[in-house]
Order: sequence, then structure tokens, then C-alpha cells
Amino acid sequence: MRIEFRENGSIGIETGGRVVLRIGDQEQIIERPRISLCRCGHSNNKPLCDGSHRAAGFTAPAAVIELGLAKES
Repeated sequence: MRIEFRENGSIGIETGGRVVLRIGDQEQIIERPRISLCRCGHSNNKPLCDGSHRAAGFTAPAAVIELGLAKES
């Protein structure tokens, strides 16, 4: 799995094809290879990004996290 913190933007996640999103008692299944999560706090579709960071003037550095199984030596 790859998590990308986009410069001045959202958190992009490579999902592998399926995400189960649970908020309280609600559950939503998202069938997409990638999703974008809000990190500015301004999205009207939280926790998903709706692009509101642009109008809000959100700034933050870029970063990447790679998750996977460690290889045996």
C-alpha cells in the first residue's frame, strides 16, 4: 500500500481496489484503485477530499509512506 501526502493537498491512498469506510454506524464500500482523503479540514465530503484545500489556501509539505511485507534476509 502506498500513502502519498500531496504538497498543499490531500492524502492519496492506493487501495488495491476496495476500501470499507466506517463512520459511526454507517458503512460505505468504495471500489476504486485510489482514494483521496481530506487533510485540510475543509472538505464537505469528509473524510474524502472534495478539493476545498485549494480555496482554503491549505499548505503542507509532500511525503510518501510505503507499506508492505518486509523481505526475509
